[in-house]
Amino acid sequence: MNHLPNRPPLNQRSLKQRTIREAVYGIGIGVHSGEKVRLAMRPSGPDSGIHFLRTDIKGALPIQASAENVSDTTLATSVANGGVSVATVEHLMSALWGLGIDNLIIELSAEEVPIMDGSAAPFIDMIESVGVVEQNAARQFIRITREISVSQEDAIASIAPYNGFKAGYTFVANHPVYDRYPKYVEMDFAQTSYIEQVSGARSFGLEKELAYAQSIQKCLGSSLDNAVGLSDEGVLNEGGLRYEDEFVKHKLLDAIGDLYLLGRPILGAFTGYKSGHALNNKLAHAILRCDDAWEIVTLTTGAESGAGAPILHTALGSAGN
Repeated sequence: MNHLPNRPPLNQRSLKQRTIREAVYGIGIGVHSGEKVRLAMRPSGPDSGIHFLRTDIKGALPIQASAENVSDTTLATSVANGGVSVATVEHLMSALWGLGIDNLIIELSAEEVPIMDGSAAPFIDMIESVGVVEQNAARQFIRITREISVSQEDAIASIAPYNGFKAGYTFVANHPVYDRYPKYVEMDFAQTSYIEQVSGARSFGLEKELAYAQSIQKCLGSSLDNAVGLSDEGVLNEGGLRYEDEFVKHKLLDAIGDLYLLGRPILGAFTGYKSGHALNNKLAHAILRCDDAWEIVTLTTGAESGAGAPILHTALGSAGN
């Protein structure tokens, strides 16, 4: 048995699976479709995972939140099953990672998860309003045992062994406004609160690029209420940025959500350089293929094992199951 350090990542201190206490409801618009959408999140049983369900389509099959079900990565991450899809899942998935939610049913009245304010924070607020409950099943983790790296042109995404979860990201953009702000962030989530330091980071974009995005039927619902807008002079939003490094933190937020589509939290160190949804999903697929580079583990408390630190146990199965 291998011993983990005394302070596991904040979102991993619960060693049991978790769901929400009761159903919670919200309403918003799809940032790309521009359509009004009703959202309901409902508790789900142990080992059931996270599923999306389109309530506007009669007989629609549930869509498992899985990297293998990713159907599109153009400006957002979409998942699909049986010809039915749900778009822009990454912010909600990131919020679920941050709260350690393993099992959930997410009902939607349209094709896209509502954008809310462009960050993960509103989803966290919704869930915290009804509370989170532990379930009678051990939480499983994907423990990385050797480095895996993927690339696309000069963009890179990798995952390496680490006792906990650490993430670093380098944001590169060819615009003078971005040069005024930090472009690199690294966080060890044993020491840093995702909810306080990452979840509020919003989507962003250049005002002059909006027309093109809308010409390809993207960003039809985009506004300064759900994104940080940038002109050649600076930030257009009246309140400015929430964090000095909000741009790079949002890219990290996206990556966390994309990787949580593996179905279990990772014990490892993620590094992204210019990576976006497509490359994040490519990394997730590479992890699934390289079954000699990871193992499924569970944790028990020191009290249960007679030791002072959480204990790591190898579990049966694979991340693809």
